[in-house]
Amino acid sequence: MTAADSGPARPPAELTEIAARCEARLGEILDAERRQWSELDPSLDEPLGDLADMVMSGGKRIRPAYCRWGWLLGGGDPEPGPGDGSLDAGCALEILHAFALAHDDMMDGSLTRRGEPTVWRKFAERHRQRSWHGENRRFGDAAAVLVGDMAMVLADRTLGEVTAATRAVWNGLRTELNMGQYLDMVGSAQQHPTADGARRIIEHKTARYTVVRPLQLGAALAGSPELAGPLERHGLPVGLAFQLRDDVLGAFGDPRATGKPVGDDLREGKPTLLVAVAQAAASPAQRRVLDAVGSEMDNQTVEQIQQVLVDTGALAAVNDEIEDLLRQALHALEALPDVPAVKEALAATAHFVAERQT
Repeated sequence: MTAADSGPARPPAELTEIAARCEARLGEILDAERRQWSELDPSLDEPLGDLADMVMSGGKRIRPAYCRWGWLLGGGDPEPGPGDGSLDAGCALEILHAFALAHDDMMDGSLTRRGEPTVWRKFAERHRQRSWHGENRRFGDAAAVLVGDMAMVLADRTLGEVTAATRAVWNGLRTELNMGQYLDMVGSAQQHPTADGARRIIEHKTARYTVVRPLQLGAALAGSPELAGPLERHGLPVGLAFQLRDDVLGAFGDPRATGKPVGDDLREGKPTLLVAVAQAAASPAQRRVLDAVGSEMDNQTVEQIQQVLVDTGALAAVNDEIEDLLRQALHALEALPDVPAVKEALAATAHFVAERQT
């Protein structure tokens, strides 16, 4: 029996402790931003309020945690407080993530995020309720673009003045995120992802952005950019496993746990490895069922697609790959600096992201 069979994976204590510190600091940053701009014009509090709601509405704070652990592995001050150079960088990562979510939800037409209306949908509804000029959806999309842009600028300001080595990691993170997002968009439009293409998207849109670059950012902030290679060898398989588990939850997850409608990724036509493996192994009849991926569908059709994902062996194959990536990540811990508490936290978090149910 695997750890995943024994019950829902729980975040390690260190992750929740870092999340609490990060959320407190995020609240200060976002409150100050809202006060400054609402004094200029009260209407500006609406987009900034939506940004704050999105940033503060939960999330696992995995990126700030990896930034903190990179900082500690790089020799940074272990005491939380003014000497923790990773705190604002972790907040910058979370604010940047809000930029990605606001744009991603708008491009996908997603109605909810963590059980709440998405930014574009909120603004489209406000436009409709207020009987403003123009199209509701177009206004909502434009507002979501601007909320995302506000988040990107605020993330840069929150990171602050850093060394050239740190800035290079930050720039790499932002660039890879956008390139991965474009590949994801094209893959959704093409509707027939390949396994290699799906893995390329996962690496650049999620794995590097969620785990590798935050680890490297923390180490660079601590003055140890030379740790980039060993950190990548641990972080890349963790990040890949994170997204593969996300793909499984997007196709099979409980809406009460994920905050998204059942089969939401199937409706959006996400170019996942799960679907790519199923399409490659499907019979002609099963391919006809999979042709519905990326379209509006009822729950019965979702269940039929889920059955194909099981029957073709795609679900089992992806779960096996997640387990293999977890083994790679745990093995790579041996090459990292000897900071036992951090290595234990990294191992526990690798298990958590690979085995989580939300």
